[in-house]
Formats: sequence, structure tokens, C-alpha cells
Amino acid sequence: MPINYVDTGFVLICTTLVIFMTFGVGLFYAGLVHRKNIISMLTLSFISFALVSLQWIFFGYSLAFGSDFGGLIGSLEHIGLAGVTMEGDNIPKLVFMMFQMAFAAITLAIVTSAVAERIKLSSFLLLGLIWTTLIYDPVAHWIWGGGWAQQIGVLDFAGGIGVHICAGFSALALAFVIGKRRGFGEYSLQPSNIPMTLIGGAILWFGWFGFNAGSALAVNNIAVNAFIVTNIAAAAGTFSYMFVSWYKGKPSSLSMISGTIAGLGAITPAAGFVGPMEAVVIGAVSGFLCYFALVFRLEQKWDESLDAWAIHGTGGLWGTISVGIFASAAVGGVNGLIAGNGHQLILQLGGAFIILAYSFIGTWILAIIVDKLIGLRVSEEEEYVGLDISQHGETHRN
Repeated sequence: MPINYVDTGFVLICTTLVIFMTFGVGLFYAGLVHRKNIISMLTLSFISFALVSLQWIFFGYSLAFGSDFGGLIGSLEHIGLAGVTMEGDNIPKLVFMMFQMAFAAITLAIVTSAVAERIKLSSFLLLGLIWTTLIYDPVAHWIWGGGWAQQIGVLDFAGGIGVHICAGFSALALAFVIGKRRGFGEYSLQPSNIPMTLIGGAILWFGWFGFNAGSALAVNNIAVNAFIVTNIAAAAGTFSYMFVSWYKGKPSSLSMISGTIAGLGAITPAAGFVGPMEAVVIGAVSGFLCYFALVFRLEQKWDESLDAWAIHGTGGLWGTISVGIFASAAVGGVNGLIAGNGHQLILQLGGAFIILAYSFIGTWILAIIVDKLIGLRVSEEEEYVGLDISQHGETHRN
């Protein structure tokens, strides 16, 4: 099939939006930490993008999208982007490579939630490199690159498994290994800059249209559907999360934007398979589930600091399961349980929980290894003065 330049331009624009989302994650997270760690959180997202950009071109893309090896990993045929050219099927291979690189980068940026205000930059660089190589790249291969999950029919349109389950449950494992922030549960760790978080959330909502619609890899009906249901689920999640938090107290701006991200995470795997009314249900249920996941996390005194697990992990898990319930062949060519195909629900459950377990256990092991080698945490004194000064030699002033 010859290159379609309209589709190519569309995917390039969507790639740019996903890249912008990575920096939106930085703003979102930075507003949630103490002011002495704002620069640190922004930097972790920034450096995530730079790190993955290099890892991806040298070998990451090949591991994820090289020729399948036993259903487990891609071959090394594309090391250094060998054979990745301007040729391709509808869009150039190089454009597809960049689009997928943006997904890998934002996934690592989401994981930084787990280590807010206490990780050494050197440790994050090492952990980020090996995590992307040994956790994200195999998962991406399994669901999108011809691996076992794709072979058996597990559906993930734009990253409910590959991005949100993988990042959310990896973050939870990493939080367990690195330990709680000093003072967690003893005194208030309130956000320092809520407007910054809201701006980051707005960037994420905006960029998510490229995230989901771009996964159609063409200007077609599927892209249009993904664009529309993305917005619907985000809005439904916003109100669902807000109303349940309002019932428990006050409708904070953070509850609203958290619900937005919950709805977006849930619709991500389903965007190419469900219609508008299903998107309302998926988004609304996600807001409800993610709120109570956050409450559960706090009750258990888990310091997965910025709630990648409660929002991304839980939302992505529900969204992946919802594909097996609500998928319609009229939208994406595959039916779910409601349309009479219960087998798809079984596939979604199996694929989601196997990859959930791999992400959680694998990250736990990798984090322990890095901790033993060079230590994950800064010293108590460095944590006290803040990572902006102790890690970067810089300060933030309002």
C-alpha cells in the first residue's frame, strides 16, 4: 500500500500531542508535591522522554515491534532503526516508530508517581532504562507487536494494558520497595500548587485526543469514534468522581481532574471498540472505582504518592475489562459479552491480569536490584531539604 500523506500528517500531529502529554504529566505531578520538590517532578517527566527517546531508537523499538520471537519479544532486526524507513503500509515506518516511542515515554513518566520526593536522579535513570527494556517493551510486544496476547485476541486499542495497567501496577510495586516519604501519615502532605496540576490535567485531556484517535493510524471512522468517545468518557469520569467525593465532603478541583484522568484511562483500551453510550458508562464507572481505589490506598497507608495505581492502574484495568463487556462489531469489528461474545471477556480478563502480575512482580524485582546496587532513595537530610536543591542545585520561588 502506498504512503497516504493525509494519514501520515494526522499521525504526526497525534504523535506531537502524545509527546506534549508527557510534559503534562510533569505539571500534573509537580503541583501535587511540596514546593521544594516541584523542579524534581518536572525533571523526572522531562528526563523520561529524553531517556526513552534514545533507548527506543537503539533497541527498544526492535524489542517491541521486531519480528515475533516465541510470542514473548521482538527480534533485534531493528537495532539502531535498521530497516525502519520512509516506506510503510499507509504511513512510513519511521512515523509509526515515533508514535509508539511517545507511548513508551509517557508510560515511564506516569511511573514517577511512585517515587515522588524521595528518589535519586541517578537511580531513576538506571531503573527507567531497565524498566522500559524489560517491562514496557515486552508488554508492548505482547499486545501490539505480534506477541502472545495479540495472537490470542486480547484487545487494547490505545494502551489500557500497555500504558495504564503497566504503569499503574508498576508504580505500586516501586512504591512498596522505595518506602514511604518521611512524615507520611504523621503530618499533612498537601499539594503545593493546585493550579499547576489543573494545567497539567488540561494538557492531558487535550493530548489524549491524539493518544486515542491517533491509534487508528489513519483518518477514518475508527479515529472519529475514538475522538468522540474519549471526550465523553472524560466528562463522565469527571462528574462521577466529583459527585462521590462531594458526597463524602467537598467537590474539590482535584477530585474533578482526577475523575477526568480516570475516565480517559478507562476509555483508552476501548476507544476503537465502543460507541458513545457505552463510553458514558465506562467513564462514570471508572470515576467511581478510582475514587474508592484512592480511599483504599490511603486506608492501607500505601505511599504510592501521586496515585498512578489508583487512577491509571484501576482505570486501565476496568477499561480493559469493559472492552470484553461492551465491544461492538459495528464499531470495531469485535463483539463483547453484551453482544453475545462472552469469550472476549475471558480474553480481556486473562490478558489484563497476566500482564498486571508481570508488571507488578517484574518491577518489584528490578527495583530491589537497583536499590541493592546503588540505592533508590536520597538520604534523610536530602529529603528534608528537598530534591530540587539536593538533586539539582536549584530552588523554586512563587
